[in-house]
Amino acid sequence: MSTNNGALSQNNASFAELNTNAQMQNEMNECKLPLPTRIAFVGNYLPRQCGIATFTTDICTALAAEFGDGRLFAIPVNDPDSTYEYPEQVRLELEQEDLSSYRRAAEFLNFNGNDLVCLQHEYGIYGGVAGSYILSFLRRLNMPVVTTLHTVLREPNPDQRRVLEEIARLSDRLIVMSEQAAQFLREIYAVPAGKIDVIPHGVPDFQFMDPNYFKDRFGAEGKSVLLTFGLLSPNKGIENVIRALPAILLEHPNVVYVVSGVTHPQIRRREGERYREELIALATELGVSENLILVTRFVNAEELVEHVGAADIYITPYRQEAQIVSGTLAIALGAGKAIISTPYWHAKELLAESRGILVPFENPKAIADAVLRLLNSDAERHAMRKRAYLHSRETIWPKTARKYMKSFQRARFERTLQPRAAQKEDAAIEVATHLPKLNTDHLLRMTDDTGILQHAIFSLANSSEGYTTDDNARALIVSTLLDESAMQSGRTQNTGLTHRYLAFLWLAFNTDSGRFRNFLGYDRRWLEEVGSDDSHGRALWSLGNVLGHSRNAGLRGAAGRLFEAALPAAQNFTSPRAWAFSILGMQAYLDWFPGDRAVQGMRNTLANRLLDIYERAHTPMWKWFEKSLSYSNARLSQALILAGWRSGNQRMIEAGMDSLKWLVAEQHRDDKEIFVPIGSQGFFVEGNEKARFDQQPVEACATISACLDVYRLSEESYWYEEAQRVFGWFLGKNDLQLPLYDPTTGGCRDGLHPDRINENQGAESTLSFLMALLEMQEAKVTNAQERMTEMSITS
Repeated sequence: MSTNNGALSQNNASFAELNTNAQMQNEMNECKLPLPTRIAFVGNYLPRQCGIATFTTDICTALAAEFGDGRLFAIPVNDPDSTYEYPEQVRLELEQEDLSSYRRAAEFLNFNGNDLVCLQHEYGIYGGVAGSYILSFLRRLNMPVVTTLHTVLREPNPDQRRVLEEIARLSDRLIVMSEQAAQFLREIYAVPAGKIDVIPHGVPDFQFMDPNYFKDRFGAEGKSVLLTFGLLSPNKGIENVIRALPAILLEHPNVVYVVSGVTHPQIRRREGERYREELIALATELGVSENLILVTRFVNAEELVEHVGAADIYITPYRQEAQIVSGTLAIALGAGKAIISTPYWHAKELLAESRGILVPFENPKAIADAVLRLLNSDAERHAMRKRAYLHSRETIWPKTARKYMKSFQRARFERTLQPRAAQKEDAAIEVATHLPKLNTDHLLRMTDDTGILQHAIFSLANSSEGYTTDDNARALIVSTLLDESAMQSGRTQNTGLTHRYLAFLWLAFNTDSGRFRNFLGYDRRWLEEVGSDDSHGRALWSLGNVLGHSRNAGLRGAAGRLFEAALPAAQNFTSPRAWAFSILGMQAYLDWFPGDRAVQGMRNTLANRLLDIYERAHTPMWKWFEKSLSYSNARLSQALILAGWRSGNQRMIEAGMDSLKWLVAEQHRDDKEIFVPIGSQGFFVEGNEKARFDQQPVEACATISACLDVYRLSEESYWYEEAQRVFGWFLGKNDLQLPLYDPTTGGCRDGLHPDRINENQGAESTLSFLMALLEMQEAKVTNAQERMTEMSITS
């Protein structure tokens, strides 16, 4: 098994791989991807004494220095019967042999909305057979995972192969520290080349210094210093350097060999300090004990600079080739040391092009010859130092941190292209297909004496964000539908909500300007004098619904007066969606008062504007009103269809139907069964890729409403079935196979990210779900009645 550390050599990827990477990079640049804001590093962490702990701490420190420490934290693994005084960067701890702690950690990360997990993998630090407990953790995560593989075995046993292959499958990207490791992943584990990033093991940004500056720290002034550092274990081969010392001392009696590092904790638990004692005994036997300096402590970063800095020659005399990376070798190279090493995999790669000398395994004579060669030739030694130092400039920690961040960004970008949810280990995901029971609990919790609050923190109303006319208009539509549903089913009507939301619209209306204000602080202070066209249009839509559907004379009177005062402003709107919302409100009004010629004229004016922009923008391949799809898209088609149908304008009907059919087709996955609304992170511009995320409940609601209106007008069952398919998106029939509707609260989560659900249950999302549910319930009754009629006619 190799050690935890490694470094980057030049990438020898094929031209095809390079082209694919370049194309992906161009796409990422075009998208201007944001940096992840919450990154969790999972792996050992200082003060635990091991290479993984040092690496994880160093990469976190480097990322914090480059991008800010507020965006990352660590989740270390505690080995059995051990506790550590971790720094504040540690938020949670895994217990190596406690499977439940892995599951709790995944739940913690999902709950806290992390953007990404960076897993540090090494055999032996996670519990279970071959470290299999980590798989339970990975399967439960909702966010992208980037895994750094510190060991890639050429000849794994079946359990080791199974674990690594599953880690590769569950990870969005894999980072390795050598080309040899990347080759093994491709050829042995069948990992696609495009999933692998070769990133160097970071090294401190050492100055190129004279070793004599630090030698006094070890009492080695005027002497030549050989150095090996790192955790001690029998596979390090240090005894072979000690055996080489007699031959070296014959020519250079002023040589000392410094071995710096504590015994590996796992070795120490099993064998105590036997290996160190054997090294001391060997040095005594060979008569070189005065030339051997053992530093028996785990050195910190400052001491590391001194230890490495004092070395004239650095030696890694490892005993076997199966070492895919060596962090100590990378650090020595970064310090510009002359290096002698046995030819394990990483050394052959890192010390190519005369950046070091390779000697055979288990060969003290070869080590002695190499040391004497370098000590006898200052020119060769210094030239080797310079080559090593210059090569390592691309591996200093700041540059390594930036490469890691690019891998993180790429992982998040790729997740948007291939979304997936956390996996269930114990049961298949079940997607509800029936309409859930109406639950208004969350609506009531979000509403206070002023109106409905705009946002929520999970299911808790977020008072600090205040209110909007947008949401209170939506709420007025929903409450009116609730009142109508109660009346039709014989339930007691409770119009208290409708009164409250209508009162909010009266408060929002500025009689001086004839416009609605939109944003209201929790202190009931308006944050603007004139709201958006869209918010005004939604207010008109809701008022029209009260006039068209409420049977409460007082509500209709108040709504009618406000509707009349607010309607003139609609003719000055420039937003197509504001036109559509206003048309929907006017049509609801006209369904009850069909003879109002002034409202008819205003409706026709706005509908003609919609038709005009459609005629100018649409093509055979792009049947839409604008050159982009953005938000509340189906409302444009819905408004044009309703206006055309009620006014008898056939061209409006055709344009509305064509655009809606095209939109429905664009909002389906390739299998045609999964609704995929246009994502809000980029939308869909003609000629470009459509954004898949974030998916918003308001889009599902708009599409359902439009389809059901067409179903009611045309009596074509396709449109009812399409509305059913779209409604399934709320219940889990979506890209992540996770429900947005929460039956325990009655709220709806705010949307789908590529890797998880937005757990906040804000007003827009909850109202979109309730609106869609109420319309689906009404349509279900209508559909059932029509089918009964058909059956009776047939019989």
